[in-house]
Amino acid sequence: MTDEVKNYVEEMGRTFEEFKSTMETRLSEVESKGQADPLTETKLNNIEGDLDKLEDFNQKLTLQEQEHKQLEEKLTRFETMLKRPDAAIETANVDMAVKAFDQYLRKGDSDLTPEEKKSLTVGDNTAAGFLAPPEYVNELIKTVTEISPMRSIARVRPTTQKSVQMPSRTATFSAVFTAEQGTRSETTGYTTQQEEIPTHEMYALVDISEQLLEDSVFNLEAEMQQEFATQFAKAEGTKFVTGTGVGAPEGITINADVATTNSGSGTVLTANGLLDLVHAIKSDYTNNATFVFNRTTLAAIRKLQDTAGQYVFQAGMLLTGGVPNTILGYPYVEMPDMPDVASSAKPVAFGDFSRGYMIVDRVGLAVLRDPFTQATSGNVRYYARKRVGGQVVLAEAIRTQTISA
Repeated sequence: MTDEVKNYVEEMGRTFEEFKSTMETRLSEVESKGQADPLTETKLNNIEGDLDKLEDFNQKLTLQEQEHKQLEEKLTRFETMLKRPDAAIETANVDMAVKAFDQYLRKGDSDLTPEEKKSLTVGDNTAAGFLAPPEYVNELIKTVTEISPMRSIARVRPTTQKSVQMPSRTATFSAVFTAEQGTRSETTGYTTQQEEIPTHEMYALVDISEQLLEDSVFNLEAEMQQEFATQFAKAEGTKFVTGTGVGAPEGITINADVATTNSGSGTVLTANGLLDLVHAIKSDYTNNATFVFNRTTLAAIRKLQDTAGQYVFQAGMLLTGGVPNTILGYPYVEMPDMPDVASSAKPVAFGDFSRGYMIVDRVGLAVLRDPFTQATSGNVRYYARKRVGGQVVLAEAIRTQTISA
């Protein structure tokens, strides 16, 4: 474990213990005097500020764990395709991409043929786009991961088609007991349906004067590249949470098949409500379950205690590699697009998002620099586009918390 992680875990533990002690003092003052001492309130606010600062590092730890899991899954799929290349679905692109990837790992990109380089760029649609230079690709990937954490917990799949279709089981039969010579009839009820995830296009178009590009001491082209990445990530992240699915990805809080659990109060979150939410999910999904909410909601959850007086929030432990903070023993990811705590809102989601939600990338972020279209106006046009889809594919793996009695 690095010194940075060790120092963070130790500081997080000390700060949260101080937070709990100050909360107890505040509760005692409210019970005895009817209100808390202003000095206690100030101290509590300062501690909460310290916890918020430490939370940034905790999110990095949490997302690193999720990305490590996804990397292991990708490597497993690559190994399977290498051993059984004929079984791949997208045979032409996958075979070339696997061959090029294997060559790249062994000798780098200096020995790759032009066709192999193209397959690495076009075949991996989660990368930035084939029109961007290598440094640009690396920066965009990093930015998308930071701004849109749904990609770190959901299943992400590239495709070379306009949509992805997956069969899903909608109902099954039941096994029955019978006598030794009893009559046996068909056990019906097994049904399936086709789940289709379409990809949707989003774009951004910006004109910058040619003189400004020439005279500015700041690299405006680099700024545009960064801004395209930021705004595209922000837009898709919002839709992954609240999208209607019409012309855009579908959000986890909008899908009607995702069940919900009431918080037990019409105005706030409660510890019992979170416990009910966790236990409403089938046990198999809790093995890889994650809480999702925004930072404002996290501040409210930190203060919750169960009936035994134990806080539902637990600071990370100092073990090998460091363990991130947890809520009721489960990791959490901050999602800025989740709603705040309010009556009838759904500020919290919980479940196995890698099984419940799928993101499909058709075209990675591609940026075109066009100096011709607006030449008579003295402008250079930058046109960026991306095609991505997202949808709930297994609703029972995810559940939300509704602020309701």
